[in-house]
Amino acid sequence: MRAMVLSAGYGTRLWPLTEDRTKPAIPILGKPLVGYVAEYLAKYSIDEIVVNLHHRPESVRRALGDGTEFGVKLHYVEEPEILGTSGALDNARQYFQDDSFVVINGKIITDINLTDALATHRRTNAIATLVLLPNTKRELFTMIKTEHGLISGFAGMPTSVDLEPLMFTGIQILHPRIFEYIPRGIFSHSTTDVYPQAIAKGEVVAAHVATGRWRELSTLHRYLDISLELMKEAGNHITVGSGCVIDEAAEITDAILWDRVVIEAGSSVQKSVLADGVRIRSGESVANAIVVPAALVAGKNPPAKSLKGQIQGENFVVSLGSGTISAS
Repeated sequence: MRAMVLSAGYGTRLWPLTEDRTKPAIPILGKPLVGYVAEYLAKYSIDEIVVNLHHRPESVRRALGDGTEFGVKLHYVEEPEILGTSGALDNARQYFQDDSFVVINGKIITDINLTDALATHRRTNAIATLVLLPNTKRELFTMIKTEHGLISGFAGMPTSVDLEPLMFTGIQILHPRIFEYIPRGIFSHSTTDVYPQAIAKGEVVAAHVATGRWRELSTLHRYLDISLELMKEAGNHITVGSGCVIDEAAEITDAILWDRVVIEAGSSVQKSVLADGVRIRSGESVANAIVVPAALVAGKNPPAKSLKGQIQGENFVVSLGSGTISAS
C-alpha cells in the first residue's frame, strides 16, 4: 500500500523556525517531524511514500533522505507553485491509480490505529474515509458533521454549545476514483473543492471516529508545549542537538536546543526553543520564547500569520508570554 505525506506548506504560524526549512522538517526531540509520520506509516507496512515539496524542499530531502532510516521508500514530487491538499494529489496521481492509498499531513505525531481505519474504509466501500477524533477541548479545528457513519459536511469552529464536536486528524484513506472529483492542474483543497462535490453526488465519504493520541504542531505555542510534553514523558527537561556548547555554570530547564547552540556561563534558559546557531551570552536570561539568530531573518518580511518578534542583540526573539532576552 502507498501513502502521500503532505509536506509543501509554508508553516507561516511557525515562523521564524520555518524561515530556513519547511514545517515537516522541524526537529522534535532530535528527529524531523516528518520522520515520525514516515515511521507511523511503516508500522502498518505502508512502505512506499510520496512526499510533495514546495517551500524549502531541500530541508525535507535532508530530513528524510531516501527513507531508509525510517523504513520506507520515498518518491519526491515538487510543486513549483503550491497546489493545495487535493491539487497535490493531482500532481502525483500517477502513483495512486491501482489501489486505495493513505494521505496524511506531515505535521502530526499520532498513535491512532490505522488498521481500524482501513477496515472502516473497506467495509463501507467508501471513495474516501476521513479519520476523526472528538475535539473534547474545543480547539480551533473545523467541525466535521456526520450522519450514520458518513461525512455530511464541514462546519465552522466549535463553541461552548457544540456537543462532542468532531475534528479531522489529517489522516484520510482514498480510493483512486477520488481523482474524478479533483480539478486538473490547479490549486484545490480536499475539504472545500473535492469532498463536498463527491458527497453531493451521492458518493460514500466515510467517517472513522478514532481513539488514541494525536498531536498537531502548527503553531509556535503548540511546538513548544508538545516538545516539552514529549520530553517529560521521556524523563528529560532539556533536548540538545549536535554541536552545542553549554557552560556548566549556565542554568537550563524545559528547553529545546537545536544544533550548534552556545550557552555561556551565568546565563539562564527556561521554557524556550533555541534554533540553530543561537548564542546566549553570559548574564543573559531567556524565558518563554522562540529564539533564532538575527542574521537568519535580517531583511525578511514576517508572514502575515506569524507572531511578532524583535531583534535583541544578535538574536531574533518571539515572546510566547513574558519571554525575552534580558541582561542581568
